[in-house]
Amino acid sequence: MKLHEFQAKSILASYQVPVPKGAVASTLEEAEQLFGRLGRSRYVLKAQVLAGGRGKGGGVKLVKSRDEFTKVAKELIGKRLITPQTGPQGVIVRRILVEETADIAKEFYLGIVIDRNISLPVVLASAAGGMEIEEVAKKDASAILKEAVHPAKGLTISQSKGLARSLGLPSSLENTFHTIVSSCLNLFLEKDLSLLEINPFVLTKENSLLALDCKMTVDDNALFRHPEFQSLQDKDEEDPRELLAQKVGINYIHLDGNIGCLVNGAGLAMATMDVIKLYGGNPANFLDVGGGADVNQVREAFTILLSDAKIRAVLINIFGGIMKCDVIAQGILSALKEVSLTVPLVVRLEGTNVELGKKIIADSGLPIIPADTMDDAAMKVVKAAR
Repeated sequence: MKLHEFQAKSILASYQVPVPKGAVASTLEEAEQLFGRLGRSRYVLKAQVLAGGRGKGGGVKLVKSRDEFTKVAKELIGKRLITPQTGPQGVIVRRILVEETADIAKEFYLGIVIDRNISLPVVLASAAGGMEIEEVAKKDASAILKEAVHPAKGLTISQSKGLARSLGLPSSLENTFHTIVSSCLNLFLEKDLSLLEINPFVLTKENSLLALDCKMTVDDNALFRHPEFQSLQDKDEEDPRELLAQKVGINYIHLDGNIGCLVNGAGLAMATMDVIKLYGGNPANFLDVGGGADVNQVREAFTILLSDAKIRAVLINIFGGIMKCDVIAQGILSALKEVSLTVPLVVRLEGTNVELGKKIIADSGLPIIPADTMDDAAMKVVKAAR
């Protein structure tokens, strides 16, 4: 679950990480009220969307007068913002962050992620602040500093001082830097984040440190532990199919391909997508109905899957264990009564009650293409999609 910048900064501030003074507005009237209330003549107006590259898309503007402020706020609120991450369709700007400007002396990058190779959180830092960190890594991987941190020990003074000195921070700010990074790490662990990124993290001309921008992503699997995040979810920018899937208790992620996949079990779902790619196809989604899905969940999953207009064929690949093959077969037929099937459907069943499941499908009289193995199913669905 991604958070907007204004939400992420509010959480940072609650952990005593310094952020610029600012407030969010969803209408031009609210924005104009903030102009005088914040007591500045220069502001940065930032479109609040859950996509990166806002500056490149014209979603971040510096204004130096009230007239300019009003003009830019009017342009941004309600604008369809197109960035490198939104695709050509863009996203509607429903809020802007009105923020005081900072006198920047130097920009840095600061981030925390999980390194799955060592199963530890890793603090990332770079003197190439303000740039996309992926591009920095491509050009010069050595420009990104890394410090793995054991959660039980926390960030040590020697680790933070090593980072501060490598970044070229003044020695007088080493303790402050340690406090800020330690606070970020505590936030990352306590809130079950999968990403915390401050870019740019700046040294001001007044010799202070400031989180000028922030991206924050919460691990979806930990949301049950954090009811405080429920009200922060921006459903306007979420895929409605993914929201419906969450509601009925299945896992669905939309992708860019044209072959729909309905599978039980995350590992089997990943393997199914891999074998489709192996035979030259392109999966349109990840869809895991889980090991204990009922007929209703299978029906809802199939309905969600077929709502994608780009799909040219569908593969259902089920290994019946806890969830029996006959239940899956009944769910498929139930869905087909409600959803018009206009694309080829390949079904591969294996496991508990497989013969009964195959019989239910064969007796349905529907034009379903049976498959016996993973390879057989992948070849058939890729051919059908073409």
